[in-house]
Formats: sequence, structure tokens, C-alpha cells
Amino acid sequence: MQITIDQQLFLRTVTLEDAKTVFALTDASRDYLREWLPWLDITKEVTDTTAYIEGCIKGHEAKSSLSLVIIFQNEIVGIAGFNTINHSNKIAAIGYWLSEGAQGHGIMTKTVQALLQYAFEELQLNKVEIRAAVDNAKSRAIPERLGFTKEGTIREAEWLYDHYVDHTAYGMLASEWKQINEDYSCS
Repeated sequence: MQITIDQQLFLRTVTLEDAKTVFALTDASRDYLREWLPWLDITKEVTDTTAYIEGCIKGHEAKSSLSLVIIFQNEIVGIAGFNTINHSNKIAAIGYWLSEGAQGHGIMTKTVQALLQYAFEELQLNKVEIRAAVDNAKSRAIPERLGFTKEGTIREAEWLYDHYVDHTAYGMLASEWKQINEDYSCS
């Protein structure tokens, strides 16, 4: 599967062939990513990334998740997708990370916009959620910029190496997405 965003940016389903590249990107951004992502210490070699991708493939086949590589200027720069897709309740949760060197180009905002469009128009979901650590300003800026509703704080939501962090929960409903797009197209 591929989602083209613009001439320089597209998303495609992660494959086992991506393992070396995704691991190298993770390894190069390890210190930067470690501030907010809890899995860096268990991702020590390519086989760890291969196991992660195998899980992503199984989730995609089961239609319970969707993990995509973010490709900017023909290079993989991060991962984004739906960590969970609950078809019964028509809800999905978006997760994402971007290498340090790819910051500042609007990549993640465009990526999440494309995921929203896919969720609401292709998957016919009713709600998309994003959770981010309360102090993770860069990650929280994405749903805030895109018009998500702040739904609350989940206390001690994630163990981050040696401490718990609270999460801010954001949600967008299909009806809100439709209104945002109508307002945008009218302006």
C-alpha cells in the first residue's frame, strides 16, 4: 500500500526489506528518540527491527494495525501509522516518529493529515486518537495544529525507562474531519 502526499513525500507499508534501513535510522537517532520512545533499549540490532516489522506485517494482515515508512526525498525518515485499528468501534490510534534530521519540513503534519484522510475516507472510521506525553511539545503540536480535540490527561500512562509519564489524549471524529475539510475548501 502507498499513500502519495506530494512530490517529495509518501508513505508505504513497511516491509522486511526495510529492516536494515529502519534500524540504521533508529540507531542514528537513538539519543534523540529515547527522550520520548520507550523501545530504544530493546532495539539493539537489526534482528530486533526485523521482529518489529514481522509484527507490523501480522497486524496489517489481521487488519488490526497499519505501519508505514515515511519516505521524504527518496529516503526513509520515520514510521507512522495506526498502532491499533478497532473496526468494531470504528476507532484507530495514530503513532509516529521521525528522525532528528528530518524535523522542520512539515513532514509529520502532512503525514498525519494523510492518515486522517485514509482513516475517515477509506476505512470509514468514526474516530482517530493520538496520545503524546504531556511534556512532548513537538508530538503534541501535531494534533493541536490539525484541529484535534484535547480529551484529557491519562495519568502515568507510559513507563519511560525509569519513570512514568502522563499522556495528553486527543481525538478527532469523522464529522469534525468533514467540517475541517469543508471549511478549508471554502477559504
